[in-house]
Amino acid sequence: MKAYKFWFCTGSQDLYGDECLNHVAEHSQAIVRELNASGVLPFEIIWKPTLITNELIRKTFNEANIDDECAGVITWMHTFSPAKSWILGHQEYRKPLLHFNTQFNMEIPYDTIDMDFMNENQSAHGDREYAHILSRMGIAREIVVGHWSNKAVQEKIAVWMRTAVGIIESSHIRVMRVADNMRNVAVTEGDKVEAQLKFGWEIDAYPVNEIAEAVDAVSASDTKALTDEYYEKYTMLLEGRDAAEFRRHVEAQAQIELGFERFLKEKNYQAIVTHFGDLGALRQLPGLAIQRLMEKGYGFGAEGDWKVAAMVRLMKLMTEGKKDAKGTSMLEDYTYNLVPGKEGILQAHMLEICPSIADGPISVKCKPLSMGEREDPARLVFTSKQGEGIACSLVDLGNRFRLIINEVDCIKTEKEMPSLPTATNFWVPKPDFYTGIEAWTLAGGAHHTAFSYDLTSDQMVAWAEAMGIEAIVIGKNTNISDFRRELKLNDMYYSLMKK
Repeated sequence: MKAYKFWFCTGSQDLYGDECLNHVAEHSQAIVRELNASGVLPFEIIWKPTLITNELIRKTFNEANIDDECAGVITWMHTFSPAKSWILGHQEYRKPLLHFNTQFNMEIPYDTIDMDFMNENQSAHGDREYAHILSRMGIAREIVVGHWSNKAVQEKIAVWMRTAVGIIESSHIRVMRVADNMRNVAVTEGDKVEAQLKFGWEIDAYPVNEIAEAVDAVSASDTKALTDEYYEKYTMLLEGRDAAEFRRHVEAQAQIELGFERFLKEKNYQAIVTHFGDLGALRQLPGLAIQRLMEKGYGFGAEGDWKVAAMVRLMKLMTEGKKDAKGTSMLEDYTYNLVPGKEGILQAHMLEICPSIADGPISVKCKPLSMGEREDPARLVFTSKQGEGIACSLVDLGNRFRLIINEVDCIKTEKEMPSLPTATNFWVPKPDFYTGIEAWTLAGGAHHTAFSYDLTSDQMVAWAEAMGIEAIVIGKNTNISDFRRELKLNDMYYSLMKK
C-alpha cells in the first residue's frame, strides 16, 4: 500500500486582518504538529495554507484530487468562513472528507475573553456555516467533534483515515477469476460492469489452464524451499499417512502458491477466486496456497464469489498495519448449534480460511475432498480468536448493491471437533442468535462473508456511503419490526432514485 497522507485545510476569511490570519496559521500548524506526534494516527497529516478565497479553495481541492499520495482532506473552520466560497471546490473534489469540529483552545478564557478573542476563535460559528453547505450539496463526509488533544478524538480520526484509504484503494482492486462461479448459484453472481462503475473494481476471467501453466513452470527447487518453510512453520499432522506421500501433497500446494502469486503479480491482480468444479490441469483444489495468499493480503472468494474476494482485499487494506490486529478472512456459514443457551453458527470452508484469524497453533492436514475429483488437498487447520467482529455480505439486488453488516461475537465451541479437517470460527450474531439470523435472511445476506475482527460497522457504512450504495447494519439494537421497516423504506428510496 502507498504511504498515504491527509491534508489539513483551515477555513477563515480576511475580515479581521493579517494579524488574525497569522494566528490562524500558527494554530492550525500547531494542531497538525501535535496530531502527527501523538502516535495515534496511522498516516501523516500535511498542513496546507489557510483557505480564504473561492479560487484558493478550488485550487487546493483539485491539487488534492491529482496527488496520488493524498487519501483525503480534513477541514477545520477556525473562524467564520463564508460557505459559498467552498462550493466550487467541493463540486470538483472527489476524495474522502472529514469535517473536524474542534477549536484551538480547550477552555473559554473566562478572565480575559473579549471581542477580539471572540472574533478570532469562531469554530462553533464557522462549523455551522460550513456544515450547512455540505448538507445542502449532499456531500458525504465524516464528522469528528472534540478537542484535538483528546486521545479519543484522535482515535476517531485514525478510524476515519483507514476508511478513507479503503475508499481510495477500492478503485485499485483487480479480481482474477479462475474459471467461473458455481453453476446455478444466485448469490455469488452480480453485475460486474456495475461493480466497476460503483467501486472501481476490475473483475476479469482467465482459463484455469492458463494459471495451471504458471503453476507447472515453478521450479522444483523453489517448491522445495517453500515446502521446507511450511514444515518449519506449521505442525504436520500425518494421521497415519506415509510421510513421503504426505509431503508430496504439501509440495503441490507450495507449487500452487508460487505459481498463483507470480501470475497475480505479473497481471497486477490483488484478489482471486477459484471454483472446485473447474480445476483443469491443477492437481489439487488450492487450499493451503490460498490461505497463505490471503495472509499476505490478497482477497479471496470461493466458488467464483468475486464480491467477497474484493471485499476481503478491501478490508485487509483498511486494517493494514493496525496495532494488535486480529485478522480478516473469508468465512462461510456452515451449520447451526441450536441447543438452548448455546446457540451459534459454525463458520468454516472446505479449505480456504485465512490464518491471520488463527488463535494458537496452526497445523497442516491432508484429507480427501468429495468435490473437485483431484488429489487430497493440504490445508491449514486451526481455531479462530475470540472477540467481537463484523461479517459483511455485498449482494446485488438488481437495481442496487446492498452491503449487509452483522456485528458478531466470536466464542469458543463447547467441544473440540477432531474429525473436522478445516479451520473454524464459531460466532453468535448480534443482537442475539435468532434475531440476527432472521434479519440476515430478510436482507438477503449470502453464505460467504468478508469477516474482520479489526473493523467496525460504522467504518463499513462510511465506505458504503462513499460508494453510493445501501448499507444495512444488524447489531445490538436491531429489532425485527424496525428492521423490516428500514428495508421497505430503502426499497422505496432506491426505486425513486432509479426514476
